[in-house]
Amino acid sequence: MIRTTSARAVSLLVRLVPPFLALVLSLLAGAVVMAAIGKDPVLVYSRFFSETLGTPYGIGQVLFKATPLMLTGLSAAVAFRAGLFNIGAEGQLTIGAIATAIIGCSFPGLPAFLLIPFCLLGGIAGGALWGGIPGILKARFGAHEVINTIMMNFIAAALVSYLVTNVFAVPATVHTPTIAPSAEIARLDLVFPALHGSPANFSILIAFAACGLCSYLIWKTRLGYEIRAVGLNPHAATYGRISVKWTTVKTMLIAGGFAGLVGSNFVLGYKHYFELGFSEGIGFIGIAVALLAKNNPGGIIAASLFFGLLEYGGLTVNTLVPKEIINILQAVVIILLIILTRVFQRWIEHFQLVRETAAGHV
Repeated sequence: MIRTTSARAVSLLVRLVPPFLALVLSLLAGAVVMAAIGKDPVLVYSRFFSETLGTPYGIGQVLFKATPLMLTGLSAAVAFRAGLFNIGAEGQLTIGAIATAIIGCSFPGLPAFLLIPFCLLGGIAGGALWGGIPGILKARFGAHEVINTIMMNFIAAALVSYLVTNVFAVPATVHTPTIAPSAEIARLDLVFPALHGSPANFSILIAFAACGLCSYLIWKTRLGYEIRAVGLNPHAATYGRISVKWTTVKTMLIAGGFAGLVGSNFVLGYKHYFELGFSEGIGFIGIAVALLAKNNPGGIIAASLFFGLLEYGGLTVNTLVPKEIINILQAVVIILLIILTRVFQRWIEHFQLVRETAAGHV
């Protein structure tokens, strides 16, 4: 019992300490860079935090920025669990978002309790389709998912560009027609008036639910066990009668489905139409979110809020420091996390070895 408790405590330390140290050290590194270019780190960080976490509007902006990152973070994390590297969340969310918009503006007569779920399912299906194709190519032909997903990103961008400009064109714009009012997701200021003016909306509840669903899937279901088994050792999984190929396809379908839900935040909850270039790279930032959270759905919520804070905070201080400073912080967090995780694991292993050796002598 004591050993079990000790092992759990060690496991908790390995999961929590490196991310925390990475965050703190990245902020210190940012301060050093600011000082090196002649800026006052105290002034910059003071404005950064006062205009993000210090105001209801700023909090709303952080929540809005964090919502899609939770979904793309889940997309990357599920793939990582199966030993796959999903670089295609950007394309998957793009296809999912335009599918969401097309459904939203095509059925104006449907009531909200039907049209909103219909739009969400359309987004999931679009993202799953775009994720499933690389999964099938990987399973059937052994084509590497990194190359496939990158190529699918380019195809998605070209496809939606054609659809927006030639099929669902609104003159002199780069967006689709507006969705029906019954497809709109309400903003949070409907319940929290202090958030008035911010784009935060109730799609954040969808993101929270997706994190809960992902956690249940990974840890409580047979499919989740198969995903983890394939990721840890595909040969052992095959010996245990788990189909590695079929699990690969299912994993990429699920990963794409999570990414496809991103349209709920922008299309249904904010602009109410699909717009070219709306994602601003959040499909790739989701990979960083998953790495920072160590592929844990609960950690993805915290990591998404942190990156949402960085993203909006960068806008609040762009008159004081170049916006590239925030990009540096994001990169430093990931680099430090990788280094600290490995170093911390070695320390733990060394400590356990010393303790076991001492116990053996006794």
